[in-house]
Amino acid sequence: MCAEAERVRAGGGTQASRVGGPTDAGRRLAGLLRWMAAQDFRTITEGEPSLLRQVEKIVVAAHRSAYEVKGRSWSEPVAYRWLRYEDPNPVQRLSEGLAKLRRRGAQVDGNAVDKACQEARRRGFSI
Repeated sequence: MCAEAERVRAGGGTQASRVGGPTDAGRRLAGLLRWMAAQDFRTITEGEPSLLRQVEKIVVAAHRSAYEVKGRSWSEPVAYRWLRYEDPNPVQRLSEGLAKLRRRGAQVDGNAVDKACQEARRRGFSI
């Protein structure tokens, strides 16, 4: 679900009127990842940056925010090791990682999710 769907369900309005903010961004990103899991890998890896790379950056940024809130030392290798990203199914790893982060209350960048949803719509993603 992208921002437009959230605004429609909330009765219209602007981005500022979205109910829940970061929580909704996490829910929208989870929906996008479900859609991505059903796509041909080539579809989600075309372009620069690819849709997969955009979503990967969002999840890694959420991981960073979760670490920093707790005062823990963070680095990209820590995030990728935590995601087990070397696994042959990166969309599944991102989905599982996002679910864990959402349970921990990590911040998900709503603007970045909106951009990824916009890119996905060009490839057939719909609400």
